[in-house]
Amino acid sequence: MDVYPIFLTDLQSRHCVVIGGDAEAERKVEGLLAANAAVTVISETLTDNLTLWVDEHRITWLPRACQPGDLRGVWLAIATTRDTALAARLKAEAETHGVLLNVTDDVPHSNFVAGSVMRRGPLAIAVSTSGCSPALAARIRQQLEQTFGPEYADFLKLLGDLRQSVAAHHPDFEARKALWGQLLDSDVLDLLRSGDAEQARRLAASLAGLLDAATSPAPKLQTGRQIPE
Repeated sequence: MDVYPIFLTDLQSRHCVVIGGDAEAERKVEGLLAANAAVTVISETLTDNLTLWVDEHRITWLPRACQPGDLRGVWLAIATTRDTALAARLKAEAETHGVLLNVTDDVPHSNFVAGSVMRRGPLAIAVSTSGCSPALAARIRQQLEQTFGPEYADFLKLLGDLRQSVAAHHPDFEARKALWGQLLDSDVLDLLRSGDAEQARRLAASLAGLLDAATSPAPKLQTGRQIPE
């Protein structure tokens, strides 16, 4: 099966539904929450964490079995069911209402497959085997976790903080492109990896030609958090 990889945006304004309340559903909900999605869970039972998120008003819970019509008005749906009859009904309903549907480990009843995702703050790397081997996708994700540590979240935060100032000080596109290349090849990432955020910020500001910014306090950097899929 050939796939076309995409990253969905603006999920906070979309109606997303997860059908199931087991550990797999919990992982799917966690991934959606990481993308600021508005999530409704349909299940008679929930894991402890899903229950906590309901209590914290992070998700909405419909405490019942899935019913016909539950996908009406939904933009994206994920089901963790192993019931092939229910999966078939969900697929038919998704096609009727134009819903993006993934049934876990059930490619024939899905119209998209979810990759194994590694997150480091704004950095998201998704691996897909087109449904052939989720286990291999997870293994590759684990290897990527060893390569891209939490410092990449700090690095992206720093680059994001500099972006507007760089654009204002360097209007020429080619000059900006060369500058970003210098930043990527510099020791900034190594400094962040070693925990020296102040020196990393000063070096980045210097390379960006923002000498006035180099004397200002270092920004507060947040460590990246992996969201399992």
